[in-house]
Amino acid sequence: MTDERHPVIVATGQVNERDGVVSPVELMTRAAEVCLSDVPNLRALIQHVSVVNVLSGAGSAPASALAQRLNIQPERVETTAVGGNAPQWLVSRLADSISAGDLDVALIAGGETQRSIASQRAVESDQGANSHRTDGPGPDPIVSDDRPGFGPAELGAGLLAPVHVYPLFESVLAHKAGRTFADQREFLGRMLSPMTKVAAAHDCAWFPVERSAADISDPSAENRLVSEGYTKRMCAFLGVDQAASVIMCSYGVAKAAGIADRCVFCWSGADASDVWFPSARPDPGSSPGLRVAGAAALGAASLDVGDMRFLDFYSCFPCVLEMACEAFGVDPLDSRGLTVTGGLPYFGGPGNAYSLFAIATMAEMLRTSGGAFEAGLLSSIGWYSTKHSVGVYASVPSEKGWSRADTGREQLEIDRSELQVALDVPATGMPATVDASAIHYGGDGVVTGAPLLATLHDGRRVAAAASETVKLSDLAGLNLVGERVHITGTPPRYQPS
Repeated sequence: MTDERHPVIVATGQVNERDGVVSPVELMTRAAEVCLSDVPNLRALIQHVSVVNVLSGAGSAPASALAQRLNIQPERVETTAVGGNAPQWLVSRLADSISAGDLDVALIAGGETQRSIASQRAVESDQGANSHRTDGPGPDPIVSDDRPGFGPAELGAGLLAPVHVYPLFESVLAHKAGRTFADQREFLGRMLSPMTKVAAAHDCAWFPVERSAADISDPSAENRLVSEGYTKRMCAFLGVDQAASVIMCSYGVAKAAGIADRCVFCWSGADASDVWFPSARPDPGSSPGLRVAGAAALGAASLDVGDMRFLDFYSCFPCVLEMACEAFGVDPLDSRGLTVTGGLPYFGGPGNAYSLFAIATMAEMLRTSGGAFEAGLLSSIGWYSTKHSVGVYASVPSEKGWSRADTGREQLEIDRSELQVALDVPATGMPATVDASAIHYGGDGVVTGAPLLATLHDGRRVAAAASETVKLSDLAGLNLVGERVHITGTPPRYQPS
């Protein structure tokens, strides 16, 4: 018999807005109403509302504002700290509470309206009751790890935006594979092209257009080089208006409400982090945190990645997909595909909320199994492939019920691998060997920056931007991994040897 406390997903909602100007709370309300239209008997039973951190100016109480718009009175509201891992982390956290008998029905929502912000028009229709209001009970409690994703070393080298950090990881992967950046782009085009076919078939995708490998990998006026080795069409697209929501409950509640046939079962979840700051990671081209979280989630479910019918690996930048494939032992060209949505460059990258769409889509796909066993695996990340949350879902219940894997021992091992990072180098300088390098381009194709990570001769790691005397144009197209450089100053700067 199925455990009455088995956590399940019973409703999903995904919406976008391409024309009008909307606020994040308004769009999340639409997504939540789609959920509730499928399970109307659960509206009055919602005890808990969680909102994924919103980047589009949703104020300090988006969960409270959402509950108000939905005309519900949950016992608890909350919002998360920054992190694209937050949707899966929330599912696992709420599944714990449902399984333990502390919670019956919960709603998770997330969304962004960067397109509306870019229109530079006020969201006048939402000013009276949106999430910017400061009256009422005060800000929503913030849950999840709220540490910043960068430290003084990253700050000194200008490594703040994901588009600046992830190319460093890609340089390591290209070097390991023995590929030039041009060769690496060609490989990435072949890996990413099947994702566009998935996006083309998804009702909520921002770019429902199927593209060839060459369309993605070849630089052009419409597809400029952003960095080595990424073109524009390889990078997450944030300028979307998208929102999603899911409703979770216990299997017993679903049965009592007459919606047991809608249940998608949460089997297991696990969380882990890589060495927190990218500059201190021993190997910037791999993710032991994801490897640990993935192995733990699959182990808790007593399943293998080969048992998965569906996969969705986080895909803000190609290196994240490559590291996920390495962590799970999956071929980047696996016939199952690497996404159920189309991924952040093609489905859309709504801030921290993308994985909520992947969870919703995976649940919708598993619900059509006709009673046969089908399972799906989802990985999600926060910051610069820093925080990892993995979930396993299935069309049928697990004999063990819900399992939350403990990764504490493995996390200690990862944390102990942190390298010592030098924040200043004597004016006389020190030799170093490059571990990761990035070349960034402006819209005119001119090199705008070339930061790197390197190991000093004394064994310390350093993050450095190019010295002012370096002619950046000479670095175009070069992967400096393995090369010798000379590091000086505070913050550190480098000169090629």
